Order: sequence, then structure tokens, then C-alpha cells
Amino acid sequence: MGVAIRRAGAEDREAVVRLLDEGFADDPVSNWVFPDKDHLRRSHGALMGAFLEISLAEGHTDLAEDGTGCALWTPVPAGAHGDPDDAARFREAVDPGNERVEQIARLTAATHPTDRAHAYLMMIAVASSVRGQGVGAVLIAATLEQCDREGLPAYLEASSARSRGLYERLGFTFLGTPVELPGGPHMYPMWREPRTVTGD
Repeated sequence: MGVAIRRAGAEDREAVVRLLDEGFADDPVSNWVFPDKDHLRRSHGALMGAFLEISLAEGHTDLAEDGTGCALWTPVPAGAHGDPDDAARFREAVDPGNERVEQIARLTAATHPTDRAHAYLMMIAVASSVRGQGVGAVLIAATLEQCDREGLPAYLEASSARSRGLYERLGFTFLGTPVELPGGPHMYPMWREPRTVTGD
């Protein structure tokens, strides 16, 4: 599929946050974090913006040139355990009165593999107008190809059984134990070993 991909910068923040906000508005995990629809409308964009800030500061964000999709990545070194206070700080920055913001940060951090360096796909969003047309696969492929060249694994948490199936087609494997959100949906930690790159 002919989708041009480029690296997003700070000047793309508004467009990327809008894309993430719209892309995850119906996501089961987002709706668990913000079960009240008015609260979701008011605060979901702040959550998406916080994820984007991490990606821009620590990793990279791939953006379709036409604005129809984005993928947020961060590098995770071997042995990285993070600061135990990160989840509380994340909640304070996003939605101080919402304990579920901190809960999800703690639960995903506890499941995240730490033994090997890897690329972490934090989020990917595709505009509803082009869903099912392969934009997401092209966005992910841009970094997976680099992972393969460098012999680097990749990791993500699928937020639904449907997205889990999509990632499996890209070489990701479910690690076997879901992240169980209290009274809510499951997330599926998935790992991809780098593929061998052969020369011409």
C-alpha cells in the first residue's frame, strides 16, 4: 500500500493527539479508564497527549503523511524497571482524580518484560475513514523493519481480542497472561522476535 510515513515532531502534536483521541474513543481500555462519557470527552485527549509526549521525548512517532495514522514507539533497554512513582506522576499529569489512570500504568508496567532490550509500541491509531486498508500495518512495518536489521525484539499490549489477531499476523505472539483491568477488559502483552534479514 502506498502510504508515505515520516517522523512526527512537536509541530504535529495537535494533529496526532486528535488522531489518537478519535482512534481510541471507542476502545475498551479507554472506556474502562473513563467509564463516564462526558469524562471521556473532557479528559481522554489529555491521556493521549501524555503518551505522545513520552514518545516524542524518549522514542519516536511515525505519522502517515496524509494524517490518517500514527504509531508511538519508545526504546526499552534491558533491565529497565522504571521509577515506582512514575504511575502516580502520570496520573497527576493526566487526570489527578482518576485512580484508573494510575492503575493501568502500574498494571502494564508490572507485566512489561525487562530482561531484553526491545522496541515498545505504545499506541497506534488509524483514522476511521481508512481502517481495514492496511495503513496500520504500513505504520508498524516502518519500525519492525529497523528492528529486524538491528536484531531487536518488539513488544506491545493489544487492547482487544480483535487487535491481538491483527498483531499476530505481523509476527507478534501473545505472552500467555493477560493484563486484567479490575472489573474491565483484558489487555494482551505480545512479543515479536526479530526476523532474519537476508541479503540480495
